Amino acid sequence: MNQRPILADVIAVVPAAGVGSRMQAACPKQYLTIGQFTLLEHSVARLLAHPAVKQVIVPVSNDDGWFDSLPLAQDSRIVRVTGGDTRAESVLAGLNAIQHHEWVLVHDAARPCLHPDDLARLLAIREYSKVGGILAAPVRDTMKRGEPGKNAIAHTVDREDLWHALTPQFFPQQLLTACLTRALHEGATITDEASALEYCGYHPELVSGRSDNIKVTRPEDLALAAFYLTQIQLQESA
Repeated sequence: MNQRPILADVIAVVPAAGVGSRMQAACPKQYLTIGQFTLLEHSVARLLAHPAVKQVIVPVSNDDGWFDSLPLAQDSRIVRVTGGDTRAESVLAGLNAIQHHEWVLVHDAARPCLHPDDLARLLAIREYSKVGGILAAPVRDTMKRGEPGKNAIAHTVDREDLWHALTPQFFPQQLLTACLTRALHEGATITDEASALEYCGYHPELVSGRSDNIKVTRPEDLALAAFYLTQIQLQESA
């Protein structure tokens, strides 16, 4: 029986230059802790747990006062670079630090609950896709469009074919670099890496992912992320 080919090495970019103002914390949210480790350390560890991920580029702000104190900073697989004022600029800085690599992952620094099965499914799209794709979860809740400038419902949005965009997102490095560069140059609104490809006319794959792959954005998210992460770790140790 023929075995499936082993995926070539993958490099990841984890932008960590944001301030996370909605957390109302004394430090950027990526440096808040679950147990003994920061969200950034958890998120990076989830990536490095896959044997194909060999290096992680971490763009941080120029005045970051936390990264260098982490054990992460001494890990030979981690490369720190200076990020930009926006996520797109930080990701582009990370991409520019990578030389001649085919495919790259981009993952949120404050998304510590990535399940290994989701990561494996996302990496597998390289076998047939030339554009790449993202982890995403189908919308299950009723969606409302608000009236502009008011706390009032304008109408209900049809949730059919609506997805919550998650990370990691996985693209050919040259394609992602070109799309981000063009979108930034032309002043487009880029909320995630996929939106840069969409702006340039591409249609990335939607890879169904687990809804517990949450991004810590508000104070109440931290306890929920801690619970989900514990469940994943229990499954892995079973």
